[in-house]
Amino acid sequence: MDASIVIISLPAIFRGIGLDPLAAGNIGYLLWMILGYLLVSAVLVVVLGRFGDMFGRVRIYNLGFLVFAFASVALSLDPFRAGAGALWLILWRVVQAFGGSMLTANSAAILTDAFPARQRGTALGINQITALAGQFLGLLAGGLLAEVDWRAVFWVSVPVSVAGTVWSYLSLRETAAGGRGRVDWLGNITFATGAGILLAGITYGIQPYGGHPTGWTNPWVLSGLIGGVLLLLVFCVVETRVAEPMFRLFLFRVRAFAAGNLAALLTAIARGGLQFMLIIWLQGIWLPLHGYDFEDTPLWAGIFMLPLTLGFLMAGPVSGYLSDRFGARLFSTAGLLVVAASFLGLLALPVDFAYGPFAGLLLLNGLGQGMFSSPNTSSVMGSVPPRHRGVASGMRATFQNSGTALSIGVFFSLMVSGLAATLPSTLGSGLTAHGVPPATAHEVASLPPVSTLFATFLGNNPVAHLLGTGGTLDHLTAAQRATLTGHTFFPRLVSGPFHHGLTIVFGVAAGMALVSAVASALRGGHEPADGDTAKDTPRTYARKG
Repeated sequence: MDASIVIISLPAIFRGIGLDPLAAGNIGYLLWMILGYLLVSAVLVVVLGRFGDMFGRVRIYNLGFLVFAFASVALSLDPFRAGAGALWLILWRVVQAFGGSMLTANSAAILTDAFPARQRGTALGINQITALAGQFLGLLAGGLLAEVDWRAVFWVSVPVSVAGTVWSYLSLRETAAGGRGRVDWLGNITFATGAGILLAGITYGIQPYGGHPTGWTNPWVLSGLIGGVLLLLVFCVVETRVAEPMFRLFLFRVRAFAAGNLAALLTAIARGGLQFMLIIWLQGIWLPLHGYDFEDTPLWAGIFMLPLTLGFLMAGPVSGYLSDRFGARLFSTAGLLVVAASFLGLLALPVDFAYGPFAGLLLLNGLGQGMFSSPNTSSVMGSVPPRHRGVASGMRATFQNSGTALSIGVFFSLMVSGLAATLPSTLGSGLTAHGVPPATAHEVASLPPVSTLFATFLGNNPVAHLLGTGGTLDHLTAAQRATLTGHTFFPRLVSGPFHHGLTIVFGVAAGMALVSAVASALRGGHEPADGDTAKDTPRTYARKG
């Protein structure tokens, strides 16, 4: 929940600290509030999974709860305002993500240790689907709590994290012996730096640069992308040379492990794109067209997306249980085909859709992802030797978290590119037709489309935001002001350009789901890696794959 609860609450948070996130120079605060948690989670989980193998998975897990609780308290007590207040929140979100990474890096390994192969799919299914459902429930919880007080968004984590800390220390016991070893410092540094620079470069690629709607031509972005890839290549070389590597590259010889992680990465990218595009679609167009105030759309967007969460909760544990009996490949592959079908169905909907078919497609998407996630996690974790389950759990979480972070850069860029082709002319002519001076209309229409996207994402009326700061609205008639800032002007104006961008986004997402299905189908059969004898070498497990 904490990974997503802030997303829907950003308008209330920035109003609470007195900061306009869309003002010049403040867009960085907005991006890091959204992405800071995801980037840290993507970079650190492998390191912390390896520490779990070395020092005890339960010990690292318990410490993660303690760090998470401390950061939750600090977030709810932000003493500053404006930029300083935003930096406080970003810093402690990073610390919170560090604690959260200790939890997610080791939870699957702890469960895999505790449950025999015949029950593992059910156990991991409940764990995995609860986590994924929490991401979408966080959108609803954030909308509800932000209506009460922006600090309540962080207060809700405090009793949960404190209780979880006490409970985990009292109830969890180590079921696998940790093996002390050397810390792979060079591997840790090259991976964390390379992945961090690469993901940060992708993040800043969605910001405009030099007259372009996106920043992919920005030298700093290009340097980040190239430098990040080079450092990750250095990391791969390092891991083949050190005696006790952080990243067990030989695990990719296990077909079930490699195919399952590839499918998980692509599915996470598609799922993240779906989440953000649905928020923009609902908040920026559909809800205002149906009479909802822009300020109320974050809450209602979370409510109207509940069928997606329901699908997760229905399919996850059931598919996990059935995969214990019939294998993971059938359910995970079928689930991804269902996900691809739901994306194609969303493509066929008009921008101003009837809610029934829309809810049905969200439910179908949730069912498909639930069918995939539980068996896939069980297959990945059951395919590796027990002594490597901590690092394997961290590697799995890295692919999933990296996919979520990548989705923002990928799908925002696709949407911005789609909008850039038609939005400026549509917006300019629409504003001029309702009394806005041509020079002002041209200036507003020439602004980067990402500003319009972020405005709708934050539950702001984009036209009121774009015209209000310059005093243009004060020079229009009351009727013109009412039309321009009403519920329907902006949504109807941008519905055409938005649908063009949406077609690109959901088309790519459907393609990713289909490629994921192929990867899942190629995972093959495997024997659960419950033994850890001397003969269980990397070559042995590669043959089992």
